Amino acid sequence: MRETPTWRIPFGILALFAALMVYGIVIARYAPSLIGNWPGWAQTVIYVVLGLVWLLPLKRFLIWMETGRWSAPAPAPQAKEKAD
Repeated sequence: MRETPTWRIPFGILALFAALMVYGIVIARYAPSLIGNWPGWAQTVIYVVLGLVWLLPLKRFLIWMETGRWSAPAPAPQAKEKAD
C-alpha cells in the first residue's frame, strides 16, 4: 500500500485526459468521412466500439499509476491455517 504521494497520479490523470482528447479529436475528424455513408445502425455499432476501445489499455495504465509497474503485482501468499 502506498503511503507517500507520487508524481505518477497527477501525471497519469493529465496524460489520460490529453490522450482521450487526442483520441476523440481523431475519431471526430476521420470517422465521419470513412463511415458517413453507412447505414445508421452500422455507424452506431462503430461509434459504440470506438467509444469503448480506449478502455482496453486503461487497466494497465491505472496499475502503473498506483504501483509504477505495468502489470499487477503477484498476490501475497496466504498463511495456511493449522488444523488442530
